[in-house]
Amino acid sequence: MRRQDLLDLNEALQHPGRTIEAEISTELTEEADLDLVSPLEGTLTAVSTGNLLLIHGSFRARVVVECARCTAPLEKDVVFEIDEQFPVEGIPSSFNPREHAVVKADEPYPLFEGNQLMVEALLRQWLIVNLPTQPLCEFGWDGPCPVAEATARRRAGQEGETPFAALKKLIPPEDPQS
Repeated sequence: MRRQDLLDLNEALQHPGRTIEAEISTELTEEADLDLVSPLEGTLTAVSTGNLLLIHGSFRARVVVECARCTAPLEKDVVFEIDEQFPVEGIPSSFNPREHAVVKADEPYPLFEGNQLMVEALLRQWLIVNLPTQPLCEFGWDGPCPVAEATARRRAGQEGETPFAALKKLIPPEDPQS
């Protein structure tokens, strides 16, 4: 069974200096924690130096994130550049037909199956790292935000009395004559 998100880089690995370029467009459909409005699109370039596999790329997508203040959904453009280096072991087959070069990526999550790059896994990592850390709606931190105020009122109404207020009622009031 052939996976759709695999990019075969064996040609570049076995022939150092040869460049592989691929136009990528993906919806990252298997990622429940990412909400893409538009596909993640860009160009990926791979070239081997013999000892390293260099991967570069430029990507962009439109994603839905939550406002850091009021948690309202926001659409934001995310643009990022990929610049990765992976060690290569072995002798490229173009130099010795009895041997072949292999990527030896030391990553906590696998990014390669043999000499094939798991494109969606790599793009997911880079997209998550490049998401805005504190996206804000049009009201920002300083302006009055009707969504934040409505959420605060609703929470206060749902929670009712705080536990500390309930405890305070248990203490008898001080007698002014004592």
